[in-house]
Amino acid sequence: MSTPIAPHLTAFLRDYLPSARRCSPHTCESYAYAFQLLLGFASRRVKRAPSALALEHVDAPLVLDFLNDLETRRKNGASSRNARLAAIKSFFRFVQHRVPSALEQVQQILAIPTKRTVQREVAYLQRQEMQAIVDATDPRSRAGVRDRAMLYLTYAAGLRVSELIGLRLEDVTFQPWPAILVRGKGRRERTLPLWKETATLIRHWLSVRGPAPVPELFVNARGGAMTRAGFEYVLAKYIATAAKTTPTLLGKRISPHVLRHTCAMLALQATRDVRKVALWLGHASITSTEVYLHADPNEKLEAIAAVTPLRLPRGRFRAPDRLIAVLHQTRDIRDYAE
Repeated sequence: MSTPIAPHLTAFLRDYLPSARRCSPHTCESYAYAFQLLLGFASRRVKRAPSALALEHVDAPLVLDFLNDLETRRKNGASSRNARLAAIKSFFRFVQHRVPSALEQVQQILAIPTKRTVQREVAYLQRQEMQAIVDATDPRSRAGVRDRAMLYLTYAAGLRVSELIGLRLEDVTFQPWPAILVRGKGRRERTLPLWKETATLIRHWLSVRGPAPVPELFVNARGGAMTRAGFEYVLAKYIATAAKTTPTLLGKRISPHVLRHTCAMLALQATRDVRKVALWLGHASITSTEVYLHADPNEKLEAIAAVTPLRLPRGRFRAPDRLIAVLHQTRDIRDYAE
């Protein structure tokens, strides 16, 4: 007897992830999209509507074929493939407690290995480049006041874009010192003190924000909450303006996450302590922060300076006698001919 997959998948996405796992809305959306792709592939394979699929249809061979399809037909990289596989494995760990008869099928899927990925260099901005982007905003307009506060806060606090747009009015405090409450990945919260300059920009924005009907700190022109796409548009606009005076920005791919990387790199160069950077960024594991050590050229220079090089014996190069060289060459040609 087959087991319908729809009820278990619905419980996984609507109850287990947001409630038991306390996953962020972004994670839930990512997992839902992974299963949208998987069920579409399975539907075409077994010639059944997605709602009519059974758990038994999604076995290890089908999952492997789906992953290969992601890489070949959809041209996804190893990172995207691994992210889809992580969502599938999480669901089947959930299923094994609800459907004990599927234990063998679950174990085969959980045994599918992830692909090794090439660690890319961390993209970040130099201080003068970030300064040029902030300077491109116009503090004489309401939108300019908002945009300067958003850009400066994202950089200064090292925020993910989801953390920035998720900030609420109640998350900002100015007493006994300026600080924000940030809700990060996995519902982890951290309180970050603010520079005086950051606090001043937020105060200025609050003075012109007006009575928007949403609780979020930053709102769009219509009074709704700022979205990820909205902030990406704002950032791209000021990068284009700043590039006119700062040519090094031309040709760079600068996403909102690059501002977070910029904060991390400058903090690492200032503190020389990767643990403090991890605490500031809200990383659950210091392993995530160590990527900045590989990107920091100062770390490599210090490593070279700390190692004693090998002693080189003295000597001078002497060019061989030209006649002897010709004789050697003639002998080599003769030996080759014989």
